[in-house]
Amino acid sequence: MALPYSRTASPASALCASLLLALGSAGAAHAQEAESAQSKPAEEISFSADQLDYEFATDSVKATGNVIARRDGYTLRADTIVWDRRTGKVTASGNIRSVGPEGDVAYGDSIEVTESLRDGIVENMLLVLKDGSRLAANRGTRVDGRMTLEGAAYTPCAVERPDGCPKDPSWQVKAVRVVYDPVKKRVKYDGARIELFGLPVIPLPGLSHPAETAAGSGFLVPNLRFSRNNGVEIEQGYYWRLSDNRDLLLSGHIFSDVAPMAQARYRAWEDKGAFQITGYATYSNKVSTSGTGAIGKDVFRGYIDGAGKFQFTPNWSASASVRLATDRTFLRRYDISRDDRLRNNINVERIDANSYFAFNGWGVQTLRTGDRQALQPIALPEIDYRLRLTDPVLGGRVQLQANSLLIGRTSGQDTRRAFASGRWDLRTLTGLGQEVNFTLLGRGDVYHSDENLTTVTPIYRGESGWKGRGIAAAAIDMRWPFAGEAFGGTQVVTPRIQLVGAYTSSNLKMPNEDARAVDLEDSNLFALNRFPGYDRIEDNVRITYGLDWSVKGKETSFDFNIGQSYRLSNRATIFPDGTGLSNKVSDIVGRSEIRFRDFVKFAHRFRLDKDNLAIRRNEVDATVGSRSTYVQVGYLRLNRNIGATTEDLADREEVRLAGRLRLARYWSLFGSTIIDLTDKKEDPLNVSDGLEAIRHRLGLAYDDDCLSIAVTWRRDYQPTGDARRGNTFLFRLEFKNLGV
Repeated sequence: MALPYSRTASPASALCASLLLALGSAGAAHAQEAESAQSKPAEEISFSADQLDYEFATDSVKATGNVIARRDGYTLRADTIVWDRRTGKVTASGNIRSVGPEGDVAYGDSIEVTESLRDGIVENMLLVLKDGSRLAANRGTRVDGRMTLEGAAYTPCAVERPDGCPKDPSWQVKAVRVVYDPVKKRVKYDGARIELFGLPVIPLPGLSHPAETAAGSGFLVPNLRFSRNNGVEIEQGYYWRLSDNRDLLLSGHIFSDVAPMAQARYRAWEDKGAFQITGYATYSNKVSTSGTGAIGKDVFRGYIDGAGKFQFTPNWSASASVRLATDRTFLRRYDISRDDRLRNNINVERIDANSYFAFNGWGVQTLRTGDRQALQPIALPEIDYRLRLTDPVLGGRVQLQANSLLIGRTSGQDTRRAFASGRWDLRTLTGLGQEVNFTLLGRGDVYHSDENLTTVTPIYRGESGWKGRGIAAAAIDMRWPFAGEAFGGTQVVTPRIQLVGAYTSSNLKMPNEDARAVDLEDSNLFALNRFPGYDRIEDNVRITYGLDWSVKGKETSFDFNIGQSYRLSNRATIFPDGTGLSNKVSDIVGRSEIRFRDFVKFAHRFRLDKDNLAIRRNEVDATVGSRSTYVQVGYLRLNRNIGATTEDLADREEVRLAGRLRLARYWSLFGSTIIDLTDKKEDPLNVSDGLEAIRHRLGLAYDDDCLSIAVTWRRDYQPTGDARRGNTFLFRLEFKNLGV
């Protein structure tokens, strides 16, 4: 026997014997044909089976028992495969499994394919795609790898429960005809409709979608929303996959009460980095944030948001972010963002093992009611360079720093600053186990400012013209940990004491741009300078003492610290009243954290008045529950008796609540609220009675492996311009592989 294609046999002895028998029985009549076939390059079909028989009468080969046939990346497995050499048809039956080069697997009761194994017909077919989604059909035809299915259904949902029992998919697409193209990796439908929980709910003419987890071009599922500001909103998007590393999303927002809005988002991933840019544009009426009425009719309104970062070499990188809005209420009006400031930044950095260089530029657009945009700072450039010497000096590490900053305003104070500093740090361990850290700091500053009187808060102005300042500081910090077993775990008690001496000349003559929001906290209690930023330096001699206590168990952990400082010098302080640092003895600050498995997370930060232990800061963040059912509580109360002239440190009180309750396997109820509890006692300018709602949210959601449905109600209580208070309803429907 001579075959038009060569074969590679399985090493199984039964198969080898049957192959030899078939070849030996072919006779001399086929010898010339065999020589002709062997003289041509032939594509190879590989067979393996328990038994292989050749039928002379029908000129066919029959393989039985764990049969596997392979060619050009196609694999066919079955209990029995019959190859009719006269027609070139290959028929398989019994436990059929056909695998394509893309990893797609087809199952069927019977299958008839050509000898190339590419084309054929499958009865009662199930096609499992590479991403795990399924296509089932009464009949399937494959031509050149392209599958056409008649009377088909598609779903990416799991059809088995974790225990192996079958289950109905939460949604599926049924169609008269389905075409699957493995080259384009796309599924197209004729006469399609979506069945949700077994009910036909959405007809989808012309539906197509990618047949893999990677995104593909096409229309997304619409979003539906209702709000008092805009009425009914329908958002329809089209996702365009430009290439493997670029995409474009175009969306239209149609409103019942206002003009439509266009949205576009472009993303790209390049060899050196990635960037994206998003824009919104519409025409509508603008309303003054002061409540004086309309300030523009049918005017252009929009917003742009872009960000990117590029890594040019292992050391050099650059990044930028841009956020700009046409007016102060656009983002809130169209429910895009609730930020009250939009920050813009450009950054170039070089980092290696011992040095750091950064070039930064900052710009701010305020969205706050009453803030003047002309007073917002533009910081360009800020240049910072740091160098850590590789060789120790007197056993310690030395770091040098040079920094310059230029801050300008279109109508307000302008400031220029430059300084150079050197810092020496030495860490040692004594024979008794104490950790001792020594620090020395020297710095020289040069400032220039003008239009200082335009700064509202006097303590931030400084003096106009050129000013210089010298800074010297030294610190000794000692910790002494004691460890042992306690409460079924390991306990560590660590007393800590620090002595700091610092001197600076002409401190208040310098403008204060970056050291305003000062407040004594557990995080800065032992800092060398408890002012944030560089413009203010704490200049006195002080001793700070505290205690750290931690207990670590198998499932539970507890951390606690507390501390206070005492100023030894009589030099007048530059800290404002109410910050906890304005007197010789500071307030008492601390923090406690408790964790139990992943079920309980509790953190509490506090500040107590040194004289009467009144609570000046009380902050709680707690989460109790699992991922599916939990409660989150956040509470903050600042009662520091700070004067109204120090606007960066205003007192406030608020509570934040959020939670999710799992009602069933896939159903859950969720909600959140923010309530302002600030009253006139904490803020004399506040007109509230101390119980004012900010925003509530309540929703019902269904989430499984391939479907997400949510209905959300939100109410806003704070009107600003044309962003009025009122209700918003959002309906969200997401199908896996069909867009969001």
